[in-house]
Amino acid sequence: MKENKKTYWKGLEELTNDESFVRNAEREFPEGPSNLDGSSRRDFLKVMGFSLAAASLAACEAPVRKAIPYVNKPVDINPSIPNYYASTFASGGDYAAVVVKTREGRPIKIDGNELSPITKGGTNAIVEASVLSLYDKQRLSGPYINGEKSEWTTLDAEVKSKLASAGTVKVVTNTIISPSTEKALAEFAAAFGGAEVVTYDPVSSYGITKAAELTYGTAMLPTYDFSKANVIVSFGADFLGTWISPIEFAKQYAQGRKITKEKPVMSRHFQFESNLSLAGANADYRTPIKPSQSGLAVLALYNAIAKQAGAATVTAPAVEIEYLDKAAKELWANRGKSIVVSGSNDPNVQVVINAINDLLENNGVTVDFSRPSHFRKGDDTKMNQFIADLKGGRVGAVVFYNCNPVYDHAKGAEIAEAISKAKVSIATNGTMDETASLVQYVAPDHHYLESWNDFNPRKGEYSLSQPTISPLFNTRQAQESFLIWAGNSTNYYDFLQENWKSNLFVTQSDISNFQEFWDRSLFNGVYSISSTSTAISGNADVAAAASAVAKAYKADNAGVELAVYTKVGIGNGTHSNNPWLQEMSDPISKATWDNYLTVSQKWANENGLKMVEGATRKAKITVGNKSLIVPVLVQPGQAQGTVGLALGYGRSKAGRVANGVGVNAYELLDSSNGFVNYDITEGVSVELLSDTYRIAQTQTHQTYMGREFVIQEATLSEYKQDASAGRYKPQIYKEGQFVKPSKISLWKGHQYSQHHWGLAIDMNSCIGCGACTVACQVENNVAVVGKQEVLNRREMAWIRIDRYYSSPEGASSNKELEQAADNPEVTFQPMMCQHCNNAPCETVCPVAATTHSSEGLNQMTYNRCIGTRYCANNCPYKVRRFNWFKYHDNKEFAAVNVAQNDDLGKMVLNPDVTVRARGVIEKCSMCVQRIQAGKLTAKKEGRKVQDGDINTACATACPTNAIVFGDMNDPNSKITQMLKIQEDTTSAIKEVNEERAYHVLEEINVSPNVWYFTKIRNKDKSEA
Repeated sequence: MKENKKTYWKGLEELTNDESFVRNAEREFPEGPSNLDGSSRRDFLKVMGFSLAAASLAACEAPVRKAIPYVNKPVDINPSIPNYYASTFASGGDYAAVVVKTREGRPIKIDGNELSPITKGGTNAIVEASVLSLYDKQRLSGPYINGEKSEWTTLDAEVKSKLASAGTVKVVTNTIISPSTEKALAEFAAAFGGAEVVTYDPVSSYGITKAAELTYGTAMLPTYDFSKANVIVSFGADFLGTWISPIEFAKQYAQGRKITKEKPVMSRHFQFESNLSLAGANADYRTPIKPSQSGLAVLALYNAIAKQAGAATVTAPAVEIEYLDKAAKELWANRGKSIVVSGSNDPNVQVVINAINDLLENNGVTVDFSRPSHFRKGDDTKMNQFIADLKGGRVGAVVFYNCNPVYDHAKGAEIAEAISKAKVSIATNGTMDETASLVQYVAPDHHYLESWNDFNPRKGEYSLSQPTISPLFNTRQAQESFLIWAGNSTNYYDFLQENWKSNLFVTQSDISNFQEFWDRSLFNGVYSISSTSTAISGNADVAAAASAVAKAYKADNAGVELAVYTKVGIGNGTHSNNPWLQEMSDPISKATWDNYLTVSQKWANENGLKMVEGATRKAKITVGNKSLIVPVLVQPGQAQGTVGLALGYGRSKAGRVANGVGVNAYELLDSSNGFVNYDITEGVSVELLSDTYRIAQTQTHQTYMGREFVIQEATLSEYKQDASAGRYKPQIYKEGQFVKPSKISLWKGHQYSQHHWGLAIDMNSCIGCGACTVACQVENNVAVVGKQEVLNRREMAWIRIDRYYSSPEGASSNKELEQAADNPEVTFQPMMCQHCNNAPCETVCPVAATTHSSEGLNQMTYNRCIGTRYCANNCPYKVRRFNWFKYHDNKEFAAVNVAQNDDLGKMVLNPDVTVRARGVIEKCSMCVQRIQAGKLTAKKEGRKVQDGDINTACATACPTNAIVFGDMNDPNSKITQMLKIQEDTTSAIKEVNEERAYHVLEEINVSPNVWYFTKIRNKDKSEA
């Protein structure tokens, strides 16, 4: 009988001839040849770690890196010393005043400018990630004529000649908030027979500006101030995530949500919407409604307020909306201290919104039309007329100024087909995108970090941008192109200064010493002039607007409705080729690298769909005669009878990162009513297909299952009675009595004689926007891993935002608690390394790669780590990340990790932070490089570190100041005062007297240096 033997090991010769093994080896070690001939065998032995001799040989053959000194060193550049430049991020109508950090002439980090009266030091994910787009290889390296590279002189000569004989000239642009750019365009227009500038926005606010024209006589966008509102009512406006100016609004909103024992007062927020948005997730009272009901809900609110005010009501179909009457009563009780907003693009709905705010005496206080904002100037009617003229051959020349309507307009396909009908077509876009690829001439603009410009985001408020690096490519600022084509040879910097000198907002004293004024304004980055706020009266025909709304909306629509929205990370798709944004998990769905059709839990149950670990099915959504195939995501909080789909995806010519990611929802939009409609209530059908799909989510468990040691929350009324309401207070039985876990320990403890660093995170202020996650990624060279690795649970983010839904009311069993409620309450919890004083990771590392510092930090020594991952297994917070591959230098990840695989992309890396190697653990360091830099600065200045000298990237980016970093040994630091720490600050275990402060998983007594403050909801106790 023949013996059956199994082979458990392969010899080296056999292994290296195994195709599967060789393929995996090449994937993980792209620099190592896979065959065994000559030096290849030696290299194979090196990477496999055979013998001391092989290791020595590998060390001897390490590549030689040459550091080349400056021949003529620039005066303002000193190696290892960062420079900071005030500037401005402006993309269409999106705006933020920023400070740009450069190292050796390379911009590497964007922070908010605290001097800005608008954004006040806040940023968001898109602003934080924008520095990477500077180093994007998709940027054009020079001008193009008919798809071929050309020279600027050739292009300029042809453009000027052809524009002169083209006839009607149109300039298509997104919102421009730069006065000097508008002046340059005016010169261009005058030179070519009064060319018309047509403005559109991918996400339009035309309904608001048109309603202002109907109500107050001028098309404008008001200034909103949520900080002055005791009661906030929003109809589908995601003002914390994507609506108009979310950085500004989040800052304002947080001011009304911060509470203390001494001042237990906070705003109350009502949200009526279809998709679960960031604003809805933070609301005290949220009501899911269908898009077809939204207009009627506004009318119902108007009538309820009008009855209280003794004003005439309007005729409207009856509609039952939960919490609407409650909202009306509280609005009326807070006249002049409330705000009502709507995300609708329907001018008639916005006319009624204006009337509501007028009745509530909010005009001039929380809604101010006398100090208009300039973030959205798009005119949907004029854009529709332009498209009709282009299709009809009535446009002689068209110039697309840094916009991409072929992709991001509802009639993009019609524009694409009609561009060739114009005699001359030009684009200034920086990449060969969907629009630029169809025109005759491409005159690529500089990146904003290479440009001079000014901005006027609001009446009386100005800001400047300045180059932080010389142009990387042979591009030219678009404003200068317009001036050259108009026959003006002035460079744009001089043109900009002359425009400021001649403008009335510059005082006479400033003009007399203009250079000093200019330098001061450039240094600060912002400049303000006095502007008074006065209420203006409206005379709109509210009854006529209400009648139009009543006809257009339905109280009970039986069909499926589609609500198209924008994501916090991707936005309108302009920046979708940025891998940092693609890999950022959506705050609500926690999904990356995709858009998807959001459906309610009820719809999923009725159609037999169950998502497990991101596994789902595809669906075919049809709107009219257009269909898209898209994966389905079950979304708690989705209004019954509705589905949601995000814009910003489905790019075909964005670049290697974004091409083919998701589907293009712009194709489903409709603008036949004179405005772009993002709520589609007729002709929508959804068919669930058998095709399976996996959505890469960073969190697939939805609830905290009643575990009060993770999320601790209470209502405002409970907090007023007891400041420690909602606290879970673990105790351990010892010697006949219960004591705090911190009183019992096997650890000897630590003594912190100098600094003791820590974080305090206010759950009331954290809105879950994710700005901190991208800021951390930029600051600490965190690798992008791509969709497949996220699916493999190998994402590398050092900080994550855990999002928890509440379970259904009355849930008691584990199975019930694991389910999310159909309309859940939502809590966001930033989670990073907790820097435990009794750190369980430190006790299990066999090589002491993770150790405790003398200042309370849990440190990682990367070149000591051997990758056992014992520390990750022993971490109760699961915040440690393992480098499975050489993400920073592996051809397999080149398509997604632009920041670390391209020579150009590597320019964005922070030289103060090690780029981690394969096989090591990494995690939050509490930005130790920033701590060291702050201490060195203080030492050079001969003083102690002061509170505010040092801040982590996450805390700096946070638009709501939810994260506070500081020295808990400093009695004057903000964190010490927030936590109310007692005098003895040298020990590891702090005596914290703030009733809301707690540790996550406090009972295991790892004693973190990160504190959380309980979540307080402003709900009536009976409804909580």
